[in-house]
Amino acid sequence: MGYRDSIKVVDATLRDGGLVNDFYFTDDFVKALYKTNVEAGVDYMELGYRASKKVFDVNKFGKWKFSSDEHIREIVGDNQTNLKLAIMADIGRHELSDFGPKADSPVDLVRIATYIHQMPEAIEMINHAAKMGYETSCNIMAISGAQKEDVEVALNMLSDTPVDCIYIVDSFGSLFPEQIARISDLYMNFAAKTGKKVGIHAHNNQQLAFANTIEACSDGVDWLDATYLAMGRGAGNCAMELLLGFLKNPKYDIYPVYKFIETQMMKLKDEGTVWGYDMQYLMTGQLNQHPRTAIQFTKDKRRDYAEFYNEISQ
Repeated sequence: MGYRDSIKVVDATLRDGGLVNDFYFTDDFVKALYKTNVEAGVDYMELGYRASKKVFDVNKFGKWKFSSDEHIREIVGDNQTNLKLAIMADIGRHELSDFGPKADSPVDLVRIATYIHQMPEAIEMINHAAKMGYETSCNIMAISGAQKEDVEVALNMLSDTPVDCIYIVDSFGSLFPEQIARISDLYMNFAAKTGKKVGIHAHNNQQLAFANTIEACSDGVDWLDATYLAMGRGAGNCAMELLLGFLKNPKYDIYPVYKFIETQMMKLKDEGTVWGYDMQYLMTGQLNQHPRTAIQFTKDKRRDYAEFYNEISQ
């Protein structure tokens, strides 16, 4: 299963991990991450968001919240490697005008993040990015809170677009492998009819991000998101070191992954950057809730878990 040539591993450390530290990564860290992805054989590296400066204050976030072509080139030069580069456009939080022709950009893939009710705007962005020459994916967020009929409508809306890959996104970390199997079947049936690829982006609230990712992989899902040491918003994501170890594909080399974790990720931990599985994230995952309350619980350094559960379960 892990040996399929069609599988693509996508590193989302800089983007999802940026939600932990407001995107204040040093250039040395980003260069080391890029070098590691190249050496490890990772297929895509997501270099943050391209967020609107009309929506977000540039003084409150690091540059990878805005991920300009100029800043990307400072890290990768002309990127004469097999690693493809991605950025994310979050519907309602970006500007179409921030995406010029692919011929002038080091970016290969634009990942459009959307809720189902925003699908018309997402399709507009997909069409624009494709017209500019980029590969595109559509990351349908918070799938655990959506009705099957609404998901089917969204998938049908995407059928006539040039989008290359459609993502299952367990935003709240609330799904179990048997649910992932059913959702994967729905997406894969759609993909078989339309020629699209399917991806998965999992969160680790219930310590199931890795399990859900390999379940989706076993169901035929090809694009697999992961982050180093599972760094990501709240409970984090599927760990890159777990995923590459599972795939056992000779095109991937896990040694550079361990080296990067040793020299860079552990340093972030030592400096006090906090992410990963914890009780408060488990609770929001079990209740199928956005982790914003758990994130605030963490920032407040609370330990009254039972009281927190009462607060969010009313």
